[in-house]
Formats: sequence, C-alpha cells, structure tokens
Amino acid sequence: MKTTFETRYASSPQAVKKYDTQELRDEFLVPDLMQPGNIKWVYTHYDRYMAGGAVPTTGALTLETIDPLKSDFFLERREVGIINAGGTGTIIADGEEFKMLHKDALYLGKGVKEVVFKSDDANNPAKFYMNSAPAHTAYPTKQVAKAEANKIELGSLETANHRTVNQMIIGGIVTTCQLQMGMTELKTGSVWNTMPAHVHDRRMEIYYYLDIPQDQAVCHFMGQPQETRHIWMQNHEAVISPPWSIHSGSGTSNYTFIWGMAGENLDYNDMDVAKITDLR
Repeated sequence: MKTTFETRYASSPQAVKKYDTQELRDEFLVPDLMQPGNIKWVYTHYDRYMAGGAVPTTGALTLETIDPLKSDFFLERREVGIINAGGTGTIIADGEEFKMLHKDALYLGKGVKEVVFKSDDANNPAKFYMNSAPAHTAYPTKQVAKAEANKIELGSLETANHRTVNQMIIGGIVTTCQLQMGMTELKTGSVWNTMPAHVHDRRMEIYYYLDIPQDQAVCHFMGQPQETRHIWMQNHEAVISPPWSIHSGSGTSNYTFIWGMAGENLDYNDMDVAKITDLR
C-alpha cells in the first residue's frame, strides 16, 4: 500500500491569462487520483482544500497523514467527505463499518483516528473520491445514501442542461465545519453543467467528472467570466476551481460530476451569477 501526494499552489487570475494549454492543465487538472491499490492526494493552497482517491483492490487501504498536515493522524485537524465512484466497498471509521454502494457518501469529522477502505470485488473495486478541509471542531460521522440526498431538478432539455443536483454533505443533511459535497447527474441529451455560470469569491471548488462514456469527453470552462479558458477532461479526472473562476462544462455526451467546496460561507446559494451573454 502506498500513499502519495502533490501540492498545487494558488494562481492569480492575472497570471492564468497568460497560461498556454499545458500550463493550464499542469496547474488545475488532476488526472490520476484513482490509482489501483493506492491512495493519492492533491493538497491545494486554495483554502487548504484537498482532493484524493482511494482504490482498494486485493487488500485494505488505511488513511494516513501526509507531511504537509504536520499531524499525528489525517483527521486530527480536518474533516473529510467521501463519495464512492466505483464498485461496492466498505469504510471502517474507528471500528464502525459503513457499506458504501455506488454513489453513496460518508462524512467523517475531526478526531476520527483510524479509517480503512475495502472493496467487495478486486476486479470491480470501490473508487473512494475524497475531499478534505480544515476543521475547527468535531461533528458526528454520517452516511448519506444517494437515495437520501436532497434532489433539485434544474435546467431543461431545450437548453441542453436538464440535470439533477444531489445535495449530500450539505447543511440540513450533514453538519460540517466548512466542507460541502454533492453530485450532479445530467439527463440523456443534456450536456451543459452549471450554466448560467457563476463564481463564489468566498469559496473554492473542485469538480470530479465520472460516467463519461468511452471515447467521449467533457470540456471544462474556467477563468474570470470575461476571460475564460477551457480544459478537456476524461473520465475520473478532477479539476481545481479557484474562487475567482467560473466552473462549468459541456460534454460530447451526458455525464455526472461530483462537486466539493469549502471556504468562509456555508450558504449553498452564495454565488455571483454571470449572464450567458456576458461570457467572453
């Protein structure tokens, strides 16, 4: 078993205007979170937010601290949200077992010392997608099955953005310090997500794309509303969205994405909308 991590530093909108394609991808794209038999983390300097993947195969994986945290265990001063993007598995948190079906979520609060990940089938392993943020106090562990999510229907087929937003780790369902997570599923025939686009300067966000059919892709749009850029995304890839950036996408097919965010405001609707006709 191996735990690896990399660090991503914050970039200003002025600097990003000058990035070429490869620089954009190097700064914001996270292409390799899901590594069989390993745990991989990306530690960002946007609100000290982290995105990770744990893919247990023939053996269990244990959540370990990493050097940037300077802690005795991973959740000593952090909280974590986990959504299973793969086959059925189990998470054991301080001895309590949680069966995780495809697209189920689990919140673990500050102070949980031992976290173990297992897959039911090594040939169809669980893919535990994780987001973590600093935590100031301890809140209870809570599992949220996909069926228990707060579901919001948005958009329409006529505008190619008919989608279901599954709010899972969010106020009213789970009490957290600052972490929020959920999952948006686009209907067949719809390809646009988060349109009209928006920014929320008081929070940062990370998108993780899944359910992209083979030989298809999603074009993720980022940047300031009047200075946009794009990154082409493949299945099971994530992308970092700074507070000053829009985060929107359009695919060559319908798809799903997991959104996670943290910052100083827990109001889900705290956003500054950019009119479609104002985007540049």
